[in-house]
Amino acid sequence: MTASSTGQNGLTPEQAVDRLEHLHAAASNALREALARYTDSGVVPTAQERSRFRYPELLVDWRPSGAIRFTRRAWAKFQAPGLHSTTVTQPAFFRQYLLEQLRPLVEEFGARIEVGTSEQEIPYPFVIEEGDEFVHGDLSVAELAHHFPTPVLANVGDEIADGTWVFEERQSRPLALFDAVRVDFSLRRLIHYTGTDWRTIQPWILFTNYQRYVDHFLEWALEELRRPAGAYDRLVLPGGAVVRRGGEVAAADATVAAAPWHRFQMPAYNLMRSDDRGGISIVNIGVGPSNAKTATDHLAVLRPHCWLVIGHCGGLRQSQSIGDYVLAHGYMRRDRILDDLVPPEVPVPALAEVQMALQQAAERVTGERGDALKRRLRTGTVVSYDDRNWEFRWSQERRRINQGRAIAVDMECATLATQGYRLRVPYGTLLCVSDKPLHGEIKLPGAATRFYQRAVSEHLRIGLETVELLRGELGSLHSRKLRSFDEPPFR
Repeated sequence: MTASSTGQNGLTPEQAVDRLEHLHAAASNALREALARYTDSGVVPTAQERSRFRYPELLVDWRPSGAIRFTRRAWAKFQAPGLHSTTVTQPAFFRQYLLEQLRPLVEEFGARIEVGTSEQEIPYPFVIEEGDEFVHGDLSVAELAHHFPTPVLANVGDEIADGTWVFEERQSRPLALFDAVRVDFSLRRLIHYTGTDWRTIQPWILFTNYQRYVDHFLEWALEELRRPAGAYDRLVLPGGAVVRRGGEVAAADATVAAAPWHRFQMPAYNLMRSDDRGGISIVNIGVGPSNAKTATDHLAVLRPHCWLVIGHCGGLRQSQSIGDYVLAHGYMRRDRILDDLVPPEVPVPALAEVQMALQQAAERVTGERGDALKRRLRTGTVVSYDDRNWEFRWSQERRRINQGRAIAVDMECATLATQGYRLRVPYGTLLCVSDKPLHGEIKLPGAATRFYQRAVSEHLRIGLETVELLRGELGSLHSRKLRSFDEPPFR
């Protein structure tokens, strides 16, 4: 092997990921076996046995000599020389992602890769799978915690993503935004909130705040599964049921109807592809910025390619009509939920690649262009509140909204955009005007029904078409706008 392909005689990226998979599997199996033995016979793990319950560690060392190669790529590059490291969980699932990050670091920068065992223990809840017999025993959580590693919240944080980590001499720099225990924590929360296994959540994510969008997504997904030679091969529903390509129509419809989505706070529906280009998930986050933050805090560890908001808003301008679209290019963050993490004075930029794709998708789906499209699709600032009854404070809010030139109001999109900015996930917002609270056009039952029937299907199709457009732009989609000057090498 050449020095360039092996990283100065270190491991190749493929060898490194193989080693990570081996070490993680061995540690997880050792922990599971110890749990099963304790449940069966009460034998506690020895200190030597417990030393095996540790995450693998990935180390990448870069000691440049001579001219440093320049790249416009926003990720898989170094900001500073030295040793970079992170603990890794579920390397088999993240294999493609890990290889995409490691290969340029070796091939372009000549970095050296090593893999070892870290000091970070794997908490026992993170190796338990549904069906494990020891889960159903009479053991208390406190009893298990006395003998096995548990999640320690002091060790689960976003210091790297938030830029609050402190570099110390003789210690490595972070290689990734999230370490293993932070990732594992979120993977388990995703199962709880979405009702689907995190392994089935796709890298292209649509967020909505209305179940009607989900209903139309399911109609479209079932049509895709029935389409000859289509790219999608299965649909995973909340609760774990799966509809596969080639199944009977009546059986598929019955499976979808029986899905217990109402049991989950933010149900997800995952349409998976048979190739490596990534399918689409739609998540109904419900109403409010708190849910929006909760969902994105956990989904971000999967390193999705993009999340898009397709929901409803109130139009704030007389010239707007119900059913018009709002393409957000700025956000007034009156939701307040992220003010301590991303201060309000920090701008949340619109991403050109996403904005252009959303507008192009609107042209394709509506068939309208130029002035005709501009009459229905308006670009502007959206104000997001944490209070659904913000109208009761109109006399206080009027001046601020006027100064911000806001054209629409909602409750979630500012949080979702700010979380994308904070957690380095490309984002975009296309809302549909469902009422005009300042002009006497409120959602009454009859008008709302007509609006939903007409607008939701078209709006969803625009979101889906946007994903198709963005699939071929991954190189530019993961934008430098989202990267800080002391960014870890991994995106």
